[in-house]
Amino acid sequence: MVNHCANPQCCKPLHYLREGRVYVFDVTRPAAGNSERSARRMEHFWLCGVCSETYFLEQVEDRTVRISPRIQRPVSTAVLPYKAPQSIAS
Repeated sequence: MVNHCANPQCCKPLHYLREGRVYVFDVTRPAAGNSERSARRMEHFWLCGVCSETYFLEQVEDRTVRISPRIQRPVSTAVLPYKAPQSIAS
């Protein structure tokens, strides 16, 4: 069960699912006691609201999960002037 943020620098405890983002991945882990076998299972991960704005989780080729930064799109600072709608004369 998920009980904290998946970001190792944050680790905010999970109390409610109203903020943040939940990820579900099919993860492969080495089976206990056997180095040749591996166990696959669905695992849930959660990023808190603050971390989910900056990071996302992704699964890599070896079926492990890593945290990656989101690409920030530049925000335009130009503000267009307001143009009132034209009235239609009959």
